[in-house]
Amino acid sequence: MTKLEKVEGAQFTRFFGPVLDALRGLGGSGTPDEVIARVASDLDLSDETQNELLPSGGSRFRNQVAWARFYLVREGLLDSSRRGIWSLTDQGRHAALSLEQSRAVFLKWVGIFQQQRKAKGKKGDPPVTDPPDDETPNHRQVVLQLLGSLPAKGFEQFCQRVLREAGFTQVEVTGRSGDQGIDGYGTLTLNPLVSFKVLFQCKRYKDSVSPSQVRDFRGAMAGRADKGIILTTGTFTAEARREAARDGVPPIELLDGEKLVSLLEDLELGLKPVKAFDVDSAFFRSFAG
Repeated sequence: MTKLEKVEGAQFTRFFGPVLDALRGLGGSGTPDEVIARVASDLDLSDETQNELLPSGGSRFRNQVAWARFYLVREGLLDSSRRGIWSLTDQGRHAALSLEQSRAVFLKWVGIFQQQRKAKGKKGDPPVTDPPDDETPNHRQVVLQLLGSLPAKGFEQFCQRVLREAGFTQVEVTGRSGDQGIDGYGTLTLNPLVSFKVLFQCKRYKDSVSPSQVRDFRGAMAGRADKGIILTTGTFTAEARREAARDGVPPIELLDGEKLVSLLEDLELGLKPVKAFDVDSAFFRSFAG
């Protein structure tokens, strides 16, 4: 494959401008889900496009939007905060990128990354879509593979531990077959006066959760709890996400594989942060006379 073919294969550049537009439409900031939903709406993307999966099992559309954010951050158009909120910088608020300009931004940073690799003494040309080494999210892929290899009971116990670490109390795994998809329950306390029961369902597989599965879970919740959570190592279809947030019915929170890993990162659960340093050669050269 030639370098040009690799560049033309970087389809996520088409989302550079729409991500900026979506954030402006959201008032300058938003959660990843809000931005992704706004991009899909603004571009009138079909459910088929939104539901397409990568070979790894993740959502291709969501992955491409995340890559768009990666390069927009490097260009200084989005804030680099990792606290779950995407936001425009002052420069980003006034920027509008055409597809041609987006590709130019992409190629600029591809060149920078390649120079960084050469400076570190690495041999060979990496794929042009690769970020620098310290940004490659390999640990996320490893975690999802580990979760996918767990037995069903083990994944339920993992979900129990995660919910406890996230602030739930009295978290129990029912472990009963024929319980209409209810795998467990817990209590979330908002303050000393307000708490509510939450039912959860664990789906350990690579495919997407469908809207019918969300509806079935909500039916099982009837009369038993006001809120539910579905945790999966896979993804949720666009239809399933709409069903979970449908008006007039109990809401259901959806945690897909990517969100699960993000939660583990926040909790530092099963993941140990590693501190590293890059040498600022320019700093030392300033004393060379």
